[in-house]
Amino acid sequence: MTLERFSVRVKAGQRTVVSAANYGVFQDEVTFLFGESGIGKSMVSKAVYGLLDPDELSATVNDKPYTVYLDDAEVKEIKKNSFFVFQEPSSHLNSLLKISDQLNEGSLRLSKDEAAIMERLWQDADVAAIRRILDVFPKPYRPSGGEKQRVLLAMAFKKIDVLMRTTGAGGRSFFVFDEPTGSLDNRYRNLFLGLLFEKYAKRPFTVMIITHDYSIISELYANYRPLLPRIHLQELRRKEGAEVEVVDFSAQDYLSWLGEAPAGSSFGVSETPVLNFGARFTVFGRNLCLYKDPAHTKEADLEINKGEMVYVKAPSGVGKTTLAKVIMGLYPAQKFGMTLCGLRLTEKTPKKIWSAKIWGKKAGMVFQHADESLNLAASVKETFDGLPLSEKLTLGRLSQVLSELFDGKITQAFLAKKVAMLSGGQKQRLNLLRTIVLATDLLILDEPLNGLDFLSVKKVLSILDKKRSEGTAMLMISHNEEIFDHFVDKEHVYYLAEV
Repeated sequence: MTLERFSVRVKAGQRTVVSAANYGVFQDEVTFLFGESGIGKSMVSKAVYGLLDPDELSATVNDKPYTVYLDDAEVKEIKKNSFFVFQEPSSHLNSLLKISDQLNEGSLRLSKDEAAIMERLWQDADVAAIRRILDVFPKPYRPSGGEKQRVLLAMAFKKIDVLMRTTGAGGRSFFVFDEPTGSLDNRYRNLFLGLLFEKYAKRPFTVMIITHDYSIISELYANYRPLLPRIHLQELRRKEGAEVEVVDFSAQDYLSWLGEAPAGSSFGVSETPVLNFGARFTVFGRNLCLYKDPAHTKEADLEINKGEMVYVKAPSGVGKTTLAKVIMGLYPAQKFGMTLCGLRLTEKTPKKIWSAKIWGKKAGMVFQHADESLNLAASVKETFDGLPLSEKLTLGRLSQVLSELFDGKITQAFLAKKVAMLSGGQKQRLNLLRTIVLATDLLILDEPLNGLDFLSVKKVLSILDKKRSEGTAMLMISHNEEIFDHFVDKEHVYYLAEV
C-alpha cells in the first residue's frame, strides 16, 4: 500500500476557500471520501488531479505554486491516464455534440468496450433504447439526470479500458468519481460498483469516490469483502473556518448505528387521516400511478395518517418530486384528487387556496436543493423571518432551533451570516429547520439527507422520529433506500410509475 499525502490550499482573491493538510491518495487502491457538501471534497480533488484554473483561483499543492505543480511530469501522466466524473453531468456534457460523439472524443475512441459498458449501465434496455440515448444532443431535460450520470460513467469506464490496453502495470492513474450515484437509485448504483470492481480486479488503478451515500458501506461489506483490504473509507471534516482534515471513517460506526436506529412503527399516533391522494394523476401530459408493490400490480391511493411516515420509491426522473409539488400546489396537474386535513382539492381548485390555507399551515416541504429553496442573499436569521408561526420566534427560541443541527454556540455573527456563505451541508440543515419549525400537519421531505455528513444524518433522523411520535404526518422521497427501508415499515412504502 502506497499512500501519498497532499497539502492543498485554494484561495479566491484574499479569501481561503479550503485548506487541507492531509488529503490522502492510496495508489492503485480505492478510497471512498465522505463528508458534508461544500466542505471542499471536490475542490481539493480537482486541485490534486490538476483541474483548477490558475487564472481564477490561487492554489498551492505541497507548497508548490499551482502552475509549477501542473508542470510536474507525474501530474501530466495522471491526467493522460485518468478521468474525472463531475458531480453535475450537465457541466461536462456538450449540448452541441451528440452523446455518441462525446463518448468517442480524444483517447476514448481507442476503447473497444463501449457496447458492453452501455449494456451493463443500461441493464434492462435493448439496443434500440441505447441507440436513442446515443443520438441525443444533451439538453436540460433530455436525457434524464440519471441517464446523463450513466453517460459520464460510461466515459470513465472507456478510459479505464484505454488504460488497460495502452499502459503497463505501474502507470500512474487517478480516477475521480464525484457523487457518481447522486442521480441513481440503488440498483443502478450497484451496477456501477459491480462494473468498477470487475475492472479493478483485472488491473488495479487508483480510484477516489466522493459520496454522501453512507449506505454504500453495506454494499461493500455484503458483496466485496475480498477487496476490503484495498478499500479505504475516509471522511473530510471541518476543523475551523476553511481548514479541513481527512480522518478515517469506521464502517462499523455506520453498520452498528443502522442496526440500532429506531425502526419504523407499523402504526401512526392515531388513525386520523392527514392526506389521501388519488392513485392516478396526470401532470405535464404524463399519466402516473401509485402502487403498493414494486411490480406495480396493486394500485393504491397514497394515505398518510397522523404520526405516520410514508416512503415513495421510483427511479430518478419518474416523478417523485413532481408528485410532492402537485400536493403542495406548486405544479399544475391536469388531473388529480386529494384530501388534505379534510380539505378537498382537485385540478380545478384555485391556486390561492394553497397560499391561503395550506402553505406553512397544513403542509410544509423540505426541497431537494437548498440553493433553490433558500434566499441566498438573506442572513441566517432572516431565513426564519416572516414564517407563518403561531408564536413569534424569539432570538432565544431561534437559537434553540438552530442548535438542533448546528454545533457550538449560536452567535450573533452566525445569525447575521449570509446564506450564500454557508457550506452546502449548512444550507441543507437550515433548509430542514426552516420547514420543521412550522410544525405543519404534513411534512414533505425531498432528499432530506442531501449533502449531510454522518453526524448530521443521525441528528436529522432523530428529529424526524421525534416529530413523528408527536403526530406529524410525513411523506419521504429519498434515494437513501437502506436507511429509509429501516426507518419506514413496509406497509408504508409506495411505488410510483408512469402508465
